[in-house]
Amino acid sequence: MGTGRTGSRERYRAQVREEIKQHAWEQIATAGVSALSLNAIAKRVGMSGPALYWYFANRDELITELIRDAYHSLADTLRERSRAGADVAALATTVREWALSDPQRYFLIYGTPVPGYHAPDDTTAISSEIMTVLIEAFAAQPPGEPTPFDAHLENHRDWADGHAVPAVTLHRALSFWTRVHGVISLELAGHFAGMGFDPALLFAEELNTLR
Repeated sequence: MGTGRTGSRERYRAQVREEIKQHAWEQIATAGVSALSLNAIAKRVGMSGPALYWYFANRDELITELIRDAYHSLADTLRERSRAGADVAALATTVREWALSDPQRYFLIYGTPVPGYHAPDDTTAISSEIMTVLIEAFAAQPPGEPTPFDAHLENHRDWADGHAVPAVTLHRALSFWTRVHGVISLELAGHFAGMGFDPALLFAEELNTLR
């Protein structure tokens, strides 16, 4: 009996946490993460401000959960596409589609750091799952010609632990990742507005120069 009651309480707590996160995402979509208000969320959920702290100890804990969810969402999406046989260009397009579907979610993990917030170390490990998919995709291609930066990477491979691939492959994955995010970030921030061209075509052209 006691175990059953404990299980019910934990399931209820998990459901409420998910509801709180959903309201947090709605706030972020409207005004950005800097405007996140636990008191406002508590009112939407139908509880007092102090009661909400039983589910999330503070704002940073809630933001951390949202960041983890965002990273896992993108990593899972990329892994699914990779298993379906997507090449690196298709994976990059998947990232762009994921970003465009929810720009504020994208900016939460790849935008300006949240003032006063310090992410725990495990979020770095989660984010590396995304790079893992790209590295594996590039490892399936011819490595290309080495560059001076490749030699530098040979001495700084801790971040790529477990990837026994040439440094030139790591370099290609890094270059690809930074260029992809550069175009996506500028597009989402509205910097192409009024220029009279289709950002999707610019994105495709950038991919062509990187493959």
